[in-house]
Formats: sequence, C-alpha cells, structure tokens
Amino acid sequence: MKADSIALRLSAMFAVVALLVFTLIGWALYLQVDKGLGLLPEAEVDARYSVLESAVNRFGTPEHWVKINAKLKLLSEEDKRLHFWVVSDNPTYEFGNPDAEIRAFANGPLGMRDLRLSGHQFPFKVLVSQFAAKDQRPPLRFLIAIDTETFWQTQHSLLIALISLAAVGIALASLLGYWVARIGLRPLTSLSLEAQKLAPPRLSGRLQLSPLPPELNQFVTSFNSTLERVEQAYSRLESFNADVAHELRSPLTNLIGQTQVALTRGRSAEHYFEVLQSNLEELERLRSIINDMLFLASADQGSKVTELTCASLAQEVATTLDYLDFILEDAQVQVQVNGDASVPIEKAHLRRALINLLHNAVQHTGPGQVIQVDIVEHLDHVSIEVANPGNEIPQEHLPKLFERFYRVDASRSNSGANHGLGLAIVKAIALMHGGTVFVRSQAGQNTFGINLPLTLGT
Repeated sequence: MKADSIALRLSAMFAVVALLVFTLIGWALYLQVDKGLGLLPEAEVDARYSVLESAVNRFGTPEHWVKINAKLKLLSEEDKRLHFWVVSDNPTYEFGNPDAEIRAFANGPLGMRDLRLSGHQFPFKVLVSQFAAKDQRPPLRFLIAIDTETFWQTQHSLLIALISLAAVGIALASLLGYWVARIGLRPLTSLSLEAQKLAPPRLSGRLQLSPLPPELNQFVTSFNSTLERVEQAYSRLESFNADVAHELRSPLTNLIGQTQVALTRGRSAEHYFEVLQSNLEELERLRSIINDMLFLASADQGSKVTELTCASLAQEVATTLDYLDFILEDAQVQVQVNGDASVPIEKAHLRRALINLLHNAVQHTGPGQVIQVDIVEHLDHVSIEVANPGNEIPQEHLPKLFERFYRVDASRSNSGANHGLGLAIVKAIALMHGGTVFVRSQAGQNTFGINLPLTLGT
C-alpha cells in the first residue's frame, strides 16, 4: 500500500479529527472533574466542622474538654487523612501537639486556607476557626485539616485515563477510518480495474454508471465522454495515417514507375522532358501535402496571425476569384458575391481559406450553376458564407467535414484532385484569427463558411 493512498490519507484525517474531538471533550471533562475534586476537600472539612462546632461551644469545663479530645483522637484514627489542631494559651486545652509552624498558621486569617508542611508533597486543606472563652476554657484557635494527596492522585489517575482513552479512541478511529475508506473506495478500485482494460485498440468499452455512488456518476460520465473523444481521435488517427500513406504513396508510386520506365532504354529528349514534367506535377502534389501538414501542425501549436490589416472582405473575395478564374471557367460555374464588411485579417492566410472554400464549392457544383458568396455582418462578427447547389449532406457528417482527410465518400473518389486537407486548413485559419467555422446543408444548398471577429480577440 502506497503511503500517499487515499485510504491512508482518509485514515490520517480521521485520526486528526478524533484527536481534536477527544482533546476538546477530554479537556472539558477534566476541567469539570478537577473543579468538583477541588470542592470535595472543603466540603468534607466543612461537614466535620459542623459536627464538632456545637460540641466545642456547648461546654467549657476541663471534664468536657477531655471528651472533646477523645472524640478528636477517635476521628483522626478512623480517617488518616484528617488532622486536628487546637491552639490555646492554656496547654490543657490544646490538641495535636501544635508546633511553631502550626501555631504561626493558626494565628493567621480565619477561614479555608492551604497549608504546606515540610515533608508532605501535597498541601492540606485547612479550616481555621476561633472559639471565644467559655467558663474555664480560654479562647481557642480550632484547625481541621484534610490531606489532599488522595484527591491529587485521583485527579492524576483521571488525567492518565483520559489520555489513554483518547489514544485508544484515536487508534480505533484511524483503523475504523481506514476500513471504512477501503470499503468506500471499493467502487473506485473497481472502476480503476475496469479502466485498465480500456487500452488501444479496445476503446469501444465504457465504464458502467450503475451500481455506483452518486459522487462517482459525474466522474464516470466525464470519463466516458473523454474516452469517447479518445476513441474518435484514435479512429481519426488510424484513418489519418492510412490517408497520409495513400496520399503520399500514389505520387511516389507514379514517380518511381515513370522513372523506371524512362530508364529501361534510351529515350528521346522530348520523352525525357515529358517524364520530368509529369514527375514535377507529382512532386508539386507531394509538396502541397507536406506544406499543408506543416501548416496544420503549426496551427495545432496555437499559432496566431500577427500582421493584421483592416481590409474589405468583398475585395479579398474578388481577388481570390481572379486567381481561380481558369478553374471557374473550366467548371463552367459562376460566382455571385453579396455584401461587404471590413475586419482585421492576415490577407495571405484569409485568401488561402477563401481559395479552399471556393475550390470545394466548385468541385461539387455542376456546370451552369451559381455559387453564392454572402458576407454578412453581425453584432460582434462577420460571416463569409460560400453556398453551392448540391445533394444534401447527411447530418451525421456535418460536424466532421472540417477534420483532416475526412470525406463523406469513403472510397476516396476524386482523391487525385483533393487530398482532404482543404477544409481543415480553413478551420485552422479561422482559429488563428480568433474565429470559427460552420456548415449547413438544407434545401438543396450546401453552405460552408467562417466567422471572423470584428476586432481581434472578440
């Protein structure tokens, strides 16, 4: 068991809580008992005095005093804690053989006082009283004392008992806390064992929501959502690797094949020129794929546009259409632009995004049809919408169309003209501007576009 396990941490917390609780309760109990024990000696002394007071006051003859002495002696022998002293100018009426220390104490203030005698570790609780002269008896100083050693020992024993009980209680709280924590964490342990089984390529499993404590339901739901995203990312990665291999293999295969054929025997300069020209086209395609991948990798690292210029979006669309003039002419497609707005943009990047959006629309637009480009200004952003007529795209594909190498047609039709990174680059450029992308497919119109903030960072 690791020292930093949750069960041990909870056990330590239980121990700390138990320590605080037992300390507070024990201290309060000790103070109450200590207060009660402190009153017991005084109460016992007062009780003895109330019994003897009337007997001492009633008579003052020597014969009566002999009886008082006998009674004091008997009480002293019955309870070794009790001590009696009588101090008088007449030795006949003295008791307890008071020495100079006792006499000095007796001549002090009347009432309940503490007396510390040499040779005694604990003090005596002493009631000093005075009796006036009566008949033949002179004035007396009457001292009733009780040894507090038993009370102090009781107090000490109580303190030891409280400390021992607190220690035992803390130990039991820790052990029971650890046991309770282990039982309470058992569902989490089961989840951990279940999660360990979910490793690539087995990512289709999910953690079960029941039976689980309510506190773990949210965790399991979040974990399953994360696992679903991981599964999707893993699937996309597998598809991505296959697509990259396919996209790179085709031009490389063409390059190798054409070069091998050209080298089988002597060729004319014109033939070599044609081979080199064909190879150049394949190399250009390879370079385009690699550049697109490097651009996306840079965007994934959080790159932002830096050289912003406030420009007319309609003008940027017009410039892009001039660049695509031959493609539009070959496809026999027209483009109609509506609206305008000025926003801060990095022109080179935005034109690249517009080229990809328009090129995507041209590929899916039949001859003689019109592509609509609408520039719509909203409260805090501007939308550039590129809509082309076409068959409706199933809704389950729409959220994935801006992912790398994603195609609605899994057969990679037309892959030679499009390597599946155009819309992913559009999304990257939108994010670099602090914007977003969107897609709609309804009423025979497929609309792809980007939202750009009116000011950077909004």
